[in-house]
Amino acid sequence: MQVDLTESTLPAPESLRPWITELGRFPAVTDASLPFAHVPHAGTTIVLRAADRPDALVLGPRTRASYSKADKATGCTRLRLAPGAARQLLGVPAAALADRVVRLADLPGVAAELANELARLPTAEVLPFLDAVLPQRISENMTQRTHRELLGAAVAAISAASTVHGLAADLAVSERQLRNLFTDGIGISPKHFARIDRIRQILSDASTEVSLADVAAVHGYYDQSHMAADFKALMGVPPSQFFEGQVPAPTPCRSS
Repeated sequence: MQVDLTESTLPAPESLRPWITELGRFPAVTDASLPFAHVPHAGTTIVLRAADRPDALVLGPRTRASYSKADKATGCTRLRLAPGAARQLLGVPAAALADRVVRLADLPGVAAELANELARLPTAEVLPFLDAVLPQRISENMTQRTHRELLGAAVAAISAASTVHGLAADLAVSERQLRNLFTDGIGISPKHFARIDRIRQILSDASTEVSLADVAAVHGYYDQSHMAADFKALMGVPPSQFFEGQVPAPTPCRSS
């Protein structure tokens, strides 16, 4: 089974980092007979496909895993949006994109105006192109900047926080304000963000030489059964089945 955790990445230039953190190049799927696991992801991503029909798509935060099979070998270029950048770039809050795939050109934000050019650019030219045109097209007031920076700090600290209450206290904001920041800027609650983060860490660290009980302990679960329940809720199957390739039937990926 193939999992979408491995890609070569390039950091965005400093001038783009308020809105785009990195460019990723995902390698082509080489064996279309194997199921492909799209792991839960808390970010919003612009995906550039330069196959038969060049297009730019937006993938919102993926709250649960999905499974598909490729109909042919193909790769893609991804632009990872910074926390809080969806409304400025795409014209909608991140929550409006959760578990959706939409065409970039169909959204009301400033990035939609660049969709056709982005889809046709070679990967090496994408960041230089955005560096030249994007900062001049985005305006940001002090409140927006403060919220974006606060959300960035929350994302950086959430892995080490034991509770949402503790994270809010550390950032000197209310829990309600923290939830609103996450919902608008990332598209999911801080609690769900933390769950996705842990599952992705488990998948990245997966090894047949380590017991599931040890994995649960390393990643802060009370015991193996709690980890298995969380894993199944997000991945659709328990960890033992997932790592044996016993996953839900694949479905086609389409924009909505």
